[in-house]
Amino acid sequence: MDKLWAPWRSKFIYLRKHKKCIFCGHRSHDKTKDKKSYILTRTRLSFAMLNLYPYNNGHVMVAPFRHVKSLEMLSDAELIDLMKLVTKMKVRVDNAFHPHGQNVGINLGKVAGAGFAAHLHIHIVPRWNGDCNFMPVIADTKIVSESLDAVYKLLSD
Repeated sequence: MDKLWAPWRSKFIYLRKHKKCIFCGHRSHDKTKDKKSYILTRTRLSFAMLNLYPYNNGHVMVAPFRHVKSLEMLSDAELIDLMKLVTKMKVRVDNAFHPHGQNVGINLGKVAGAGFAAHLHIHIVPRWNGDCNFMPVIADTKIVSESLDAVYKLLSD
C-alpha cells in the first residue's frame, strides 16, 4: 500500500472521533481566531470558512451559526442570509481562481456523505477542466497545489 504523509489530518480525525462540531466553535467574532481558523467572512447569521481538507484549491464551506442539520430547520431570515453568503463566496472564488465551473452542494445525512451531518453546511468547490487527472484514478491521491494560507489571503475580507 502506498502512503501519503499528511500529519495535518490528525486534527480532523481527532475531531471526528470525539464528534466535536467544527462549525459551532466559530460563533464568537474574534479576528485573531478567524485567521487561524480560516474564517473568511461573517454575516449576522452565517459564516464562510475554508475547508481544511479541500477537494480543490479554494474549497469553501458556508454554514449558519445555529446548529441545525437540515434546510427546513432554518428560519426564512437564516435561509436568505445563508444563500446570499453562498452567492457572495461563489463570486469571490470565481474572481480569485477563475475556475471553469463550480460544484455547490449540501450533503444531508451521513449516508449522503456529510462529514458533520449535525450542522448544515454548503460546499463551494471550484472545478477546472482536467482537475480529475490520473492521480485520483490510478493512485487514489488528490493533489491540491496551494496552501490554505495562500488561499485564505485571496478569499478573506
